[in-house]
Amino acid sequence: MNKARKPLRPVRDPFVVQEATGVAIRDRLKDLTPQDEKVLRLMGAHLGSLAAADLARYSRADFERTNRSWAARKQDLTGQSSSRWAGSLTKGTHDQYALARRGQFAYRDKLADGIRMLMHRLSLPVGEKGATGKPGGYRSKNEWFCKSRRLHILKARLAAVEEDIATGRVHVVRGGKRLANNRHNLTTAQLTETGWRERWEAARWFLSADGESGKRFGNETIRVALDGEVSIKLPKPLEYLANAPRGRYVLSARVTFRHRGEEWADRTAHNRAVAYAIHLDVLKGRWYLTASWKRPAVQAVPLQAARADGLIGVDTNADHFAAYRLDKHGNPVGDPQRFTYDLTGSADHRDAQLRHALSRLLRWATRIGVTAIAIEDLDFCDGKTREKFGRNKRFRQLIHGIPTGKVRARLVNMAAEHGLALVAVDPAYTSKWGAAHWKAPLTSSKRVMTRHDAAGIAIGRRALGHPIRRRTKPPRTHQSDGGGHRNVQADRGTRGREGLRRTRNGASPQRAATGRAVTAENQRAQHRSGHAAEHGAWQQDSLPLSL
Repeated sequence: MNKARKPLRPVRDPFVVQEATGVAIRDRLKDLTPQDEKVLRLMGAHLGSLAAADLARYSRADFERTNRSWAARKQDLTGQSSSRWAGSLTKGTHDQYALARRGQFAYRDKLADGIRMLMHRLSLPVGEKGATGKPGGYRSKNEWFCKSRRLHILKARLAAVEEDIATGRVHVVRGGKRLANNRHNLTTAQLTETGWRERWEAARWFLSADGESGKRFGNETIRVALDGEVSIKLPKPLEYLANAPRGRYVLSARVTFRHRGEEWADRTAHNRAVAYAIHLDVLKGRWYLTASWKRPAVQAVPLQAARADGLIGVDTNADHFAAYRLDKHGNPVGDPQRFTYDLTGSADHRDAQLRHALSRLLRWATRIGVTAIAIEDLDFCDGKTREKFGRNKRFRQLIHGIPTGKVRARLVNMAAEHGLALVAVDPAYTSKWGAAHWKAPLTSSKRVMTRHDAAGIAIGRRALGHPIRRRTKPPRTHQSDGGGHRNVQADRGTRGREGLRRTRNGASPQRAATGRAVTAENQRAQHRSGHAAEHGAWQQDSLPLSL
């Protein structure tokens, strides 16, 4: 007897993604004098040491995190810097602590998933095959023993994380854990001790200030005028370096924000809050100024309006975007499009490749005149655990290689600039059902369809509110047998619904003349009025001999 198939999980309704409310632009600080660089380095090192001490104090277990303790910390920092820098330092500490707490909870959930999977696989006999959606037992006794030891390690880590969560303690490496570990592997990281030290010190500097609405040019700590002049409020120990009144230092460089420059100038002219951050790229030897602000939330485009003129379904893969255009009725239009990218190499190279692929996708969408793009709401949290696909490293690398988070963040911001809405759909069964219903019908001598192209059609149809399959069953009054049909006897997800069926009294099904059982697969064996099976097998009478 066939085993019951795993029931299909519910599919969430599509929705229009809300546009990002944060904006950040960057420009290079050119023509800095040696004195300017000296002042920036001294400020970054001094404020960075204060930020590190405040974060260490705030991250301790059982620290009282109240408004009273915040005021005390800010008062202590004011004497070593200024009231404005003290506010920026404490705000940065709170943001860093909140980020670390979110990572702590995510790490706890990851450990719990790994422990749950290990206990499941260890409970199975060695060599037992897995079922649908669940792996089986381990292949050998040695692997079982190693995984049992790993289970104890993960339980110890989980206990430590839960204790930190209960006491409110977090572990943060200012400057980055990866860069800190490179200190012990300079040869592998292709760094010298001097080069590593420069990068480490620059990463631990603090040169950022939040904006203040109503203040001159939107920021009193790092002020950028409309003509591009940059002036900085010096901390009290460094006020002797000031070259402007009231303890300020004016840089010789001028900034010109080419991207979103008009929006930045409008905010600056009306004294609305703009946050600034200065950082040094040690490898290039260049200083940069980043301006950021928050825009008011805009009501998202209604889903019906986004569907009005059709859309583009996009399937995200490890090395390309597979896109297909669909009209408002869900019919594929034209040929599939593929936008490739290479995610090997440095982080800057990967980011540039992703931005270039998204730019080509958005330009194509603008050219053909659609108003929306449909994309899967991907999240591989369940599939990334090494305990589930421990031996299948290629599959794990494939899942980790798909840049789901970056694609979502980049596409939301870039699509808004092109006036395109972004519709997110549930990724359940899009690749499987798309290949089953659309790959073969659209393949021809002039068009090569892949599984990913068919998935793009499935994503687009789901975003439009249409079923993925090409045809649906007719209305009930038009189905065979008048008021009923065989497909109501078993759900679509039930395995063997076209196989043998028992009678009402539990007896075995009757046999047809051909020796086959009466099943829905054997339509000729059904005894229906007007069917050939009712009158036996059809044979042509022999011709009379008298003719």
